[in-house]
Amino acid sequence: MTTALRFIGFAALAYALVVAALFLFQSRFIYPAPNRIAPLTPGYEEVTLETDDGLRLRAFYRAPSPGAPSVLYFHGNGGTLEGASVSNGALAAAGLGVLLVEYRGYGGNPGEPSEEGFYRDADAALAWLSEHGQSPSELYVIGNSIGGGVATYTALKLVEAGSPPAGLVLIAPFTSLTDAASDSLWWAPVGALLRERYENAERLEKFSDLPVLIQHGTADRVIDDSHGRALAQIGAGWQFQSFEGSGHALSFERRSQEARLIWVLGQEAER
Repeated sequence: MTTALRFIGFAALAYALVVAALFLFQSRFIYPAPNRIAPLTPGYEEVTLETDDGLRLRAFYRAPSPGAPSVLYFHGNGGTLEGASVSNGALAAAGLGVLLVEYRGYGGNPGEPSEEGFYRDADAALAWLSEHGQSPSELYVIGNSIGGGVATYTALKLVEAGSPPAGLVLIAPFTSLTDAASDSLWWAPVGALLRERYENAERLEKFSDLPVLIQHGTADRVIDDSHGRALAQIGAGWQFQSFEGSGHALSFERRSQEARLIWVLGQEAER
């Protein structure tokens, strides 16, 4: 065997091993779940969400001021309840109600993270809000990064149930997880490897009449802002806000929070 053939064989084997590792350990890459139990954020109370597969999930809740709407918030794949409270600081300070969802397998919660599992967690959050008198018509669903996938699922579920939310906000979202992964793993057969999909664009096409705000930073190196721009084109009148120089931590920036608050207050004024 020539040196060239040996090199090709070695390269092919190395490629196969890397692809196999991506397939076998993809959940660890997709869900780097922080296990630290976040301290309770001042102004919030700790509540328990009960999923239909028997899990009890710790979450944080802040009641709205009289007459104010509420926010249902889903953080990103590396997020925490502590970080989620920072991301919603401006909205909470303005008196909006806020339910911060912590996923299964995160922050000391039981269970293993997965796309279907996250959707069950969202269903539990909706059930909790309904039990506590929250009408979907007074609810803004907000999702950051992979949380945008959970948020689009939640919004579509409410729309299909005939009780649409007041609006949907997506921060640094992707069109689908396959598209986002393909951007960085262009050399791998991502479509064949991924078990998780989060088909945001496909879901958004089913409720183009819902008010939607999409925010994205121009310096996002995790999810390119072309994803957010593409999603904003799906519905007529949907608003896209571009933040020059901001990266994937956009949700924590005060200017993005204030822009979200202004948008929500504008929606409320039009109702």
